[in-house]
Formats: sequence, C-alpha cells, structure tokens
Amino acid sequence: MTSAAETATLRELCCEPATRPPSLWEFVRESGLQSLVACASKNPNAKFTVLLVSPASGRTVLAIKVPTTEAAARAVEAEAQMLVGIHRLAPPIIETVPRMVEAIEFDGLRGIAMTAVHGTPMTTSYLRGKHTATPADVAADFAAVGSWLAALQHGTAGDALPVEMDAGVTGQLTRRFSEFAGLNDDLGRLAEIHGRLGESSLPRTAVHGDLWLGNVLASGARASGVVDWEGGGLVGEPLRDLARFAHMYALFLDRRTRPGRQVRGHPGLRADEWGAGVAYALDGTGWFPEVFRRFLRDGLSRLGGSPESWRDVALAGIAEVAALADDDEFARRHLSLFRRLAQRHPRIGSSAATARIRGLRDSSGGAGCR
Repeated sequence: MTSAAETATLRELCCEPATRPPSLWEFVRESGLQSLVACASKNPNAKFTVLLVSPASGRTVLAIKVPTTEAAARAVEAEAQMLVGIHRLAPPIIETVPRMVEAIEFDGLRGIAMTAVHGTPMTTSYLRGKHTATPADVAADFAAVGSWLAALQHGTAGDALPVEMDAGVTGQLTRRFSEFAGLNDDLGRLAEIHGRLGESSLPRTAVHGDLWLGNVLASGARASGVVDWEGGGLVGEPLRDLARFAHMYALFLDRRTRPGRQVRGHPGLRADEWGAGVAYALDGTGWFPEVFRRFLRDGLSRLGGSPESWRDVALAGIAEVAALADDDEFARRHLSLFRRLAQRHPRIGSSAATARIRGLRDSSGGAGCR
C-alpha cells in the first residue's frame, strides 16, 4: 500500500498529466512504430493490448493497455501507480518489469503506454505437448518463478508483521456469496486458516497480486518478464504470490484429458471433478505434488516462516481467488473447491482463529450467510 501523499504523486506522474493525454491512435501515429492488437480480454471489465513494433528490428518496443469500462480504467490506473512505485524501489528484477511511459486516452478512458518486456509466455510451453507431463520441465518452471520471487521479495523486504492472507477476502466472500448454503462454515474454516498463519510474522514485500503462468514471460531457464501488475502492492503479503502461482499451475493440469481418464504423466490424477489438479497437488502422491509443495515450503522458509504451513497457504490462496476473480462462475467454482479441500482435514483452532471467528459472527449478526 502507498500513502495518500505518494498516491497523489503517482497520479500526477502517470495518470493525471497537466495537459490532455494523446489519444491512443495519436500516440501510435507519432511513435513511428507498427501496431498490432495482441490481446483482448474476455473478462467482464475487459482491456485490450496494443503492441508497438520496430519496423527495423521486428522487436516489440512498447505495449499499450487500453480499458473498455470504468472499472477496467481504475484497474489500469492502479497498474500505472504500481509500475511507477516498483521502479522507484528498483529491486534486482526491475528489468523484468514494464516501465510506465505515458498515459493515453481512448473513448474517454485513460490507458497507459509502457515499455515491453521480452520472452515467451509461460503458458505457451505449458500448453505444448508433454510439457506438464515431464518432471524436469515442470520443476524448471517452478524454479524460474521461485528465483524471480526470491529476488523481488529480498529487494523490497520491510518490517516483519503477522501474516495477513485475508486483506478483505472474508468480507468479499460474504458479500459475493451471501446466498451460498453453508457459507458460515466455509468462513469459519477460513478464519482458522488465517488465524494459524497469523501466528507467524514475515516481512512485508512488494507483491504482484496475480502471479500466474499467463503473466510470466520466460527466456531459457529464467523469468525474463512479468506483466499485469494491476493487482499489486508495494507493501503486501508475499505469501499471496507463492499461493497464486502454485495454484494456477495445478489448476489446468487436466485441461486436455477426457473426463474420467488418467492425466498423462500423473498416475495419481484423473480428470473428474473441477479442480482435480489442485486436489492432487494438496492431497495426492507423486512427483507433481512434491514439486508443488516444495515450492511453497521453500518460499515459506526463505521468508522466515514454517514450511509446514504450506497447506494453509494453498487453501488461503484458493479462497482469495474465490473472492477476487472477475468471473462469477470461476469464483463460485473456487469457493466449492475450497470447501471440498478444507473439509478433508479436521478443524484445528488457534487463539487467533478463535478471535477471527468471534469477530466474523459479531459483524454478521448471524444473518446474511447460510
């Protein structure tokens, strides 16, 4: 999070220039670069990306993120502020982070032009042939992101504070799923998880906020670029990024497998219920669950936490997706997945969890959740 004064400065730098920003197509024409509309989001609050390519080298020089709704414009503004802030902190991986160049205007909404980072999206290799069935390839993906996260977190580490994986998740779940039968029990389990995690203190660091395969570019064995920082924070809970990458990697392991069939390369995994890959990672046996858990354990150890908390971190990450995902059906599936996995282990309370549950019940007044 940033202070009010710093936020005002960032807005002045990147989102509220003294003069009217150029329109998207004015900026494109004046750049002298070739343009390519590369990506149009299918989310409810969509954005599209325009790449500006050097006609001489064929390399992408700039990327322009353009919102199509007011909500999308707010997300783009948040990303602009984050990019300015992270470049001020200048962690060791700063060359992998786009740099804010200029604000642009499109249909009355504010977008941003930023420098391009290079590499191949990790989703490209993930979706290719036998990649996710090959232990060495999967381990290399986790190692690349683990090294990138280690550098980001080491370079931005601040004071140690109790782990806070909630940060509004419980409130958003309550609002979003007020009619979801059994929600109170889900929130009780989540409070216990948050409470156990909160008994440890870890440094606050810069956080990407949506660290999944689609936002990571790879070159060789390293993460050469990380994009889409709109959910980030300069001072945040570093376990969020660990949980999100591991979770999203596991989620799509069965994407090309017919229902009921064994997933190639994973003898303990069948494509049955939605989220089977995540359930396999948390509760199954085999080489992939070991890679998944080692990634979380190593991250916890590096930050000074208990590696045995890996399962709580993973479950808290699933609940966060249920709370924050743009797509309602995707969010609902995640809440059901959280319920299914959290119920597999007995509820183990803690003093912090008891306090959270009491606060939850007091604030809800016993109403609104069934």
